[in-house]
Amino acid sequence: MADVGSKKDYLVTEKLVKRFDEAVAVDEVNLSINKGEIFALLGSSGCGKSTLLRMLAGFETPTSGRILLGGQDVARLAPHERPFNMMFQSYALFPHLDIWENIAFGLKREGLPKNDIKQRVGEMLDLVQLAPYAKRKPHQLSGGQQQRVALARSLAKKPKVLLLDEPLGALDKKLREQTQFELVNIIEKVGVTCVMVTHDQEEAMTMAGRIAVMSKGRVLQVGSPEEVYEHPANRFVADFIGNVNLFDGKLSLDQPDRCAVKTEIGEIHVGHGISGALHMPVAIAVRPEKIEISREKPDVDHNLFRGKVKEIAYFGAHNTFIVTASDGTKVKITEANTSRHDLSNITWEDDVFFWWHDGAGIVLRD
Repeated sequence: MADVGSKKDYLVTEKLVKRFDEAVAVDEVNLSINKGEIFALLGSSGCGKSTLLRMLAGFETPTSGRILLGGQDVARLAPHERPFNMMFQSYALFPHLDIWENIAFGLKREGLPKNDIKQRVGEMLDLVQLAPYAKRKPHQLSGGQQQRVALARSLAKKPKVLLLDEPLGALDKKLREQTQFELVNIIEKVGVTCVMVTHDQEEAMTMAGRIAVMSKGRVLQVGSPEEVYEHPANRFVADFIGNVNLFDGKLSLDQPDRCAVKTEIGEIHVGHGISGALHMPVAIAVRPEKIEISREKPDVDHNLFRGKVKEIAYFGAHNTFIVTASDGTKVKITEANTSRHDLSNITWEDDVFFWWHDGAGIVLRD
């Protein structure tokens, strides 16, 4: 059992299960979240992430399992008995109250002295840089400002754990990207432990120190954004996080430092072994940005293939090519735009070569 003052294993779930009649929404989830960490639950709609967050908040009672905070089980405590606070996607601000009163609302309900409330609200307004807007109503603020008010109200009671449910879901893309960094800076400045739910992989990778990828009520992988992206644990994680090319085949060579897989596109070499049985079915995952493309044949020995360009998309920061290989496999390739001028000489229907380094791919068993 974790020490109350320990930073490691501060918030822990042990075999946490939630059933709704016969449906299993959360299936034996074991998580260990460190004190002061920003931790993201990432997955598509219906994966169980919001139900898990609601169990942490106390809005849902676990069917079985434990929720430990500093070693103490809080799973059966009512929401107001837990040192947690939750910020909802809708922000849930009171439209008839000004910003000052919105932030003060929870403190007043706790019966804090007026001077303490005044000091705490002032601190929160300064923290989210909204002191000049204290007397405005929520509808007089932008979406990003309303989001910061909701955060200030959530932090005003000094919770030990802050729970965020799709915190930036109500904002447009550009404002969401800008607010991600503001939110992280505020949370880190306060030092509160934060668990956030999102279906947006970019949001999770930008804001969180670690990510738990969920599907069908289970946690499939926990790791840093880099670990989850570069070393996915299985096919689902590889396909869910970012873009990926998946090549199915059978293991044809397996040594400690390298292996090869025979696929429809040809034999693919990978710079790591898997200690598997020859001819076992596996898949190779290769990210589009790790693939090179050219009209001229390069001087490489492995993972060199030919195809025809069928689609080209310009995204500003990069171009995306869809190339149909000789066997009919469609391969996605991205190429960074490092110049203001288009220097690429590749166009539609061009015959091209594409290739990648042995270390670019990863073998997936599942």
